[in-house]
Amino acid sequence: MKIAYFDCFSGIAGDMILGALIDLGVDVKFLKNELKKLPLTGYDITVRSVECNHIAAVDITIAVTEEQVHRSLSDIIDLLKRSALAPEVKKQSQNIFYNLGKAEAKIHRIDVEKVHFHEVGAVDSIIDIVGSVIGITKLGIEHIYCSPLPFGHGFVSCDHGILPLPAPATVELLKGIPVYSVDRKQELVTPTGAAIIATLAQDFGEMPSMKISKIGYGRGKIQSEYPNVLRVFLGELAQKQKKTRNEEQVRTRNQ
Repeated sequence: MKIAYFDCFSGIAGDMILGALIDLGVDVKFLKNELKKLPLTGYDITVRSVECNHIAAVDITIAVTEEQVHRSLSDIIDLLKRSALAPEVKKQSQNIFYNLGKAEAKIHRIDVEKVHFHEVGAVDSIIDIVGSVIGITKLGIEHIYCSPLPFGHGFVSCDHGILPLPAPATVELLKGIPVYSVDRKQELVTPTGAAIIATLAQDFGEMPSMKISKIGYGRGKIQSEYPNVLRVFLGELAQKQKKTRNEEQVRTRNQ
């Protein structure tokens, strides 16, 4: 079985996931062509090879070139349905956005259909989420494992105002998933990163017994004395692993 292990020693964000997948071999031209199947314009993707604390990594920058609107969950689901993307990519992307919408609705105590995503509805977050699903599908990954996730502390400014870290939506998304606190005043896990990994990963914990074929590094945007990269191991499961997460929970989360 082809698997991936997400080693989130410095957190996880949408652009870090996308960068790591490109570093693992997802062709940039292929990715851009697939993303063009979305009825979405007004953005430009720049991919760079960089060094982060002497580690070679891939940096993704998404620049908005046209004025964008705030999108509701229904707007984003409609955008995905009208796209020419593969059915599985549409389904998984919709699952991620739906889980994110449920988390935002819970925090603000409103109906999920009334959620306007603001930052998460912006073009860069749509590209991060859909692009990550495209990349995982292209690499043929059948099962995703993920390390426990680190929480920084402090505050972050967003459209909702000043929020504590980890952001409330991030915490809501990661209920039931192992996390731990670190002494860093940074947003290490973003809502977009949390939504992607909480939806797509089947197991959280230590790295399983696996035969590693490739390792990819995706760089984050925060400047730090620590290597701000996401490391993803790609390979084959070495032996049958005991499940560490209830499959019914995964099925329910993805509905």
